[in-house]
Amino acid sequence: MKIKVLEKTEGCFPQEFEIGEWYDLAVAEDITLKAPHAKMLHKHKNGEMVDRFRDVIFDTKLLPLGVAMKMPAGTECHLLPRSSTFKKWGIIQTNSDGIIDSSFCGNGDEWKLPVIATRAITIPKGTRIAQFRIQLSQKATVWQKLKWLFSSKPTLVKVDSLSDKDRKGIGEGTGN
Repeated sequence: MKIKVLEKTEGCFPQEFEIGEWYDLAVAEDITLKAPHAKMLHKHKNGEMVDRFRDVIFDTKLLPLGVAMKMPAGTECHLLPRSSTFKKWGIIQTNSDGIIDSSFCGNGDEWKLPVIATRAITIPKGTRIAQFRIQLSQKATVWQKLKWLFSSKPTLVKVDSLSDKDRKGIGEGTGN
């Protein structure tokens, strides 16, 4: 099974290791995130009592991963932080488990990891930050399931272009 990979940023081609089942992805640029901070003090009268609280603002960002991919029909990708990401960098993926389906496959459909910062941090370009795996989607046809069953492991193939239409990127797509 071949997966076409457009490396949008040099050095971001997914890495596969002998130990482990997932592919690693690196951040495509230097990223700086601010520590959480308190904003204005709010006072609300609740009968005789006065409630006081501050809004806490967390820095969030879509970390560019420098790749776009074309997966086989009937498959999807699960994108997660690496197991060491929180300990090393203090970031949490905001949507818990990122699912990228096979229709997210145009040149402009760069993969990104949505994160929230728990402390001030600068992550250097090229840092392995996320991992992914490919699996069958719930809408896979019987023929797609058979092809998956009898295929070899996924093979990542570097391409110069993906021929499919863009979905406009994470959080900006044409879906409802």
